[in-house]
Amino acid sequence: MSRKLLVITGPTATGKTALGVRLARLLDGEVVSADSMQVYRRMDIGTAKATPEEMAGVPHHMLDVAEPWEDYSAARYTEEAGRCCEDILFRGKLPILVGGTGLYIDSLLSGRDFAPRTEGELRLREELGREYDAIGGEAFREKLRAVDPARAEKLHPGDKRRLVRAMEIFRLTGEPISVHDKRSAALPPRFESVKVALSFRDRQQLYDRIDRRVEQMAASGLFREVEALLQEGLGPERTAMQAIGYKETAAALRGLCTPEEALEAIKRESRRYAKRQLTWLRRDGAVRWLLWDTASPDLDAAAEQVRAWYDADSE
Repeated sequence: MSRKLLVITGPTATGKTALGVRLARLLDGEVVSADSMQVYRRMDIGTAKATPEEMAGVPHHMLDVAEPWEDYSAARYTEEAGRCCEDILFRGKLPILVGGTGLYIDSLLSGRDFAPRTEGELRLREELGREYDAIGGEAFREKLRAVDPARAEKLHPGDKRRLVRAMEIFRLTGEPISVHDKRSAALPPRFESVKVALSFRDRQQLYDRIDRRVEQMAASGLFREVEALLQEGLGPERTAMQAIGYKETAAALRGLCTPEEALEAIKRESRRYAKRQLTWLRRDGAVRWLLWDTASPDLDAAAEQVRAWYDADSE
């Protein structure tokens, strides 16, 4: 049985959803979302979640698997999406990962396990988190520096999650996390893949498309969606409410800025996020690029090109 996945990734607003559906129909596949915000229920408009019409009857997985007040993680995604992919492969179909969260994609393909496996490991993580809160980030980083100076030097005192993780690895293994990461990277990947990234040859076309998408979100009810989440009692400290589109809209609803200012902020932050996504992808030499030349790409032709790449890589 093949263990190869197809990955369709790239910056926001580049047509990943539509191309993923076409490929699923062409290659007898099912879509597995790789978007860190589409996992949340009742967060549809601001995350550009595929509508039933856009899914066109193709099964979609890893959408609406968490409540907005949960702090969803790469570890949980790796576990749950991994089970989805295993099931799709078992049924003789092709898992097609579609999304722009690079950490989720890389973690799933590699099979790296971020989560504590035993109650003792979970207690250690909680204990270290409490210690961080008690002594502060600067003091905790100095404690890490004593056992792992290289990693401590790279981390900001406010980066609680990574500082705690680095100390946790040292306490569990007696080795710096860099040694642990190097050993993990040397392991064979859980899944092989053909990775395709979408973008526009002209960066301004990408930015214009992002701006139009934000305007469409507003017209489709973004403010109503965020207001409903706030009425549920969802506070700004929750991971879901830190998402681009939700944070800015919530600020407007609280009277901290005007709706027009919120939309401009969403456009600006979305463009910056697209830049970061491109930077992440360019570091991966295995990615094949589809660069659109027009604002309305030929998705059918693109699907045939991706199929040719996939078939050639599978020979």
